[in-house]
Amino acid sequence: MRATVTDHRCDVAVLHLAGELDSETSEKLRATLADLLERPVPRIVVDLTDLKFCDSVGLSTFITSKQLITARGGWLSFAGANPFLVQLLETVGLSRYFAIFPEVDDAIAASQL
Repeated sequence: MRATVTDHRCDVAVLHLAGELDSETSEKLRATLADLLERPVPRIVVDLTDLKFCDSVGLSTFITSKQLITARGGWLSFAGANPFLVQLLETVGLSRYFAIFPEVDDAIAASQL
């Protein structure tokens, strides 16, 4: 899995994920999110456009991070999920827990409301 971060505004980071997120790659995600958690109020859009697979360990990393981010007054949302990932999030009940947007720009625009 490849993880890169871009800042679209001074207070919103976009985490771009590519490849497969599983037990072997989840530590890289955890480390990247830990860096983003150092921000005063973490506001993160996870761009899932190029993520092809995610297992339960990856989902657990997102859940744990969201709890920490929310406790600090921030938020974490998803954008660009493929049909597999959307179905996975719905099946395990996380589509009610995470905001899921079709595009990164939609998620960023929603953060300004």
